Amino acid sequence: MLQAAPLVSLGKAGSAVRFSSRNDNMSYALLDQGHFRAGAVGKLIFERDEDDSSDLDGLDRPKFGGEVGGFAEVYPTDWMRLRAEIRQGIRSHHGVVADVAADAFADLGDTVRISAGPRLTAASSDYFDAYYGVNAAESAASGLGTYDPGGGIHSAGLGAEINWMATEKLETGVYAEYRRLMGAAADSSLVRERGSRDQFLVGVTATYRFDFTLP
Repeated sequence: MLQAAPLVSLGKAGSAVRFSSRNDNMSYALLDQGHFRAGAVGKLIFERDEDDSSDLDGLDRPKFGGEVGGFAEVYPTDWMRLRAEIRQGIRSHHGVVADVAADAFADLGDTVRISAGPRLTAASSDYFDAYYGVNAAESAASGLGTYDPGGGIHSAGLGAEINWMATEKLETGVYAEYRRLMGAAADSSLVRERGSRDQFLVGVTATYRFDFTLP
């Protein structure tokens, strides 16, 4: 599938984030030592319904909401970043989601950067129930088999990006990502009967940096 999405990066005036990825959710560093950053993170989640795909016909719709939590990232070398996020769902689901990623990056000149690395996502049973569970009523309405998931690993995969710094504040890029659904996600009747464990994504990004000063 092809996806285009604008992204916004917020940071303190004068601060310099050494590396960022399209997978990073909106975050604010409460501790920033250059090679190590940690703080708060948030993610918006939009409502899912049958308009997204006919494969969702008859299933309950997770509501518009979000996730809030914390993040930490460390640079073990000048060319690698490790980042982890843990977030609690609000309204869309009531589960906990954890993302872990490692990215190696290299600059090709002053304006082009390439990066790639593995990704891993895990979640609690409440998250899986909202997006992969099928209760008796949903089974009757959709034709899918009933499924009551537990928690665990959601997916593992690889991602790569090429980014171009168009101006001092505007960055554009292209990316490709592959994820393999695992555990409770892969065992869902929604995936087994109507989907695939293999998930591919290609897209373009545009990120604008707004600097601001706190009182």
